[in-house]
Amino acid sequence: MKYYSTNNRNETADLKTAVLKGLAPDKGLYMPESIPVLPQTFWDSLPGKSMAEIGFEMLKHFFCPDIPEDRFKAMVADAFNFPVPVVKVNDRISTLELFHGPTLAFKDVGARFLARVMSYFADFGGKPINVLAATSGDTGSAVANGFLGVANVYVHILYPKGLVSRLQELQFTTLGQNITAYEVSGVFDDCQRMVKEAFMDKELNKEKVLTSANSINLARFLPQSVYYVHALSQIPKEEWKNLVVCVPSGNFGDITAGLVAYKMGMPVKRFIAAVNANRVFTDYIETGDYKPQPSKHTLANAMDVGDPSNFARVSELFGGSVEEMRKVVSSKSYSDEQIGKTIAKVAKETGYICDPHGAVGYAALEDGLQAGEKGLFLETAHPAKFVETTEKYAGRKVEIPARLQKFAEGTKQSIGVSADYRNIVGSLR
Repeated sequence: MKYYSTNNRNETADLKTAVLKGLAPDKGLYMPESIPVLPQTFWDSLPGKSMAEIGFEMLKHFFCPDIPEDRFKAMVADAFNFPVPVVKVNDRISTLELFHGPTLAFKDVGARFLARVMSYFADFGGKPINVLAATSGDTGSAVANGFLGVANVYVHILYPKGLVSRLQELQFTTLGQNITAYEVSGVFDDCQRMVKEAFMDKELNKEKVLTSANSINLARFLPQSVYYVHALSQIPKEEWKNLVVCVPSGNFGDITAGLVAYKMGMPVKRFIAAVNANRVFTDYIETGDYKPQPSKHTLANAMDVGDPSNFARVSELFGGSVEEMRKVVSSKSYSDEQIGKTIAKVAKETGYICDPHGAVGYAALEDGLQAGEKGLFLETAHPAKFVETTEKYAGRKVEIPARLQKFAEGTKQSIGVSADYRNIVGSLR
């Protein structure tokens, strides 16, 4: 399969180029030329299948034969080797817990898959591969741990100073080896801009092999489509057609993946993109005008994005028509006060503790479900990763898993820089 740029359908690349370049030469994001609709037999046989089995059947259309099927099947099984359970919260709302991987966040799925694909292509030109990733929270830890120790691949994580939680920061600043962290004096949008500027520097790209591990990389967001379908395998078939899937959204890679699954035939009713005070997408759905804004810092910090990169992909999936998008996707925005109240309310009424991002998803379902519908929200990170916030509002102790505690005992190693991508050039291999 070929991949085209969201800025120009005539600008195409093969899989290897799309993965290793991350961005198209015209600054567009790569999209598959076609999205296959899976046969009814696939959906009929879904209950009881493992996530790895589902993943192979879905993703082989995008990654094979560029990667041989037998090798690809092993890569998928190795990447998707932890549970992703659907958990009932109340009679109408359930959650898909995506925090049972190595770094206790949903991005483990995409990052582990990407690391294996990147490793397969690591002989690119005989040069080391430099992975650049901006993070507002969990991307950094998932990418760093996914690539830790991978030969000939060096990871550079850019994050906004003081705007990620302490435990999130320690998960990618304590590793060393082939991982370098940059503490940027700015906000997430500055970090994202720096990464894009590095990719667009022609001279730099002649000297170095640069690629991205953010959701702008198609091999990061496409595997995330799998857990939406895996969720259906755990839900009674009679509920599928009235199921509303709510996705806490920041850079919009996650909901893009869900919509790809929908385009592949996933038989659910509709989606809600739940956001925090950074409501650019909500305003777009309501008005039809897309107007990026400076990002605002919130309790749900991984969603603090004022100009979501993957908006271009979401728009592309609906032919650039907001009217068509509205038939499938709605959006709701929540303040920090509302997030805190939701954590408290859910804990009191159900005993379930949401992290701040999951709380946004729950709130959107509680406010947006219609008669006869049931809701599924994505719980994107373990509440212990935001322990101060979750304990404050839930009113109870949150147990910190041993894996997370181990990071907390590490020593922070990071390089403080201003918001200029040239500060990181000297560290590139």
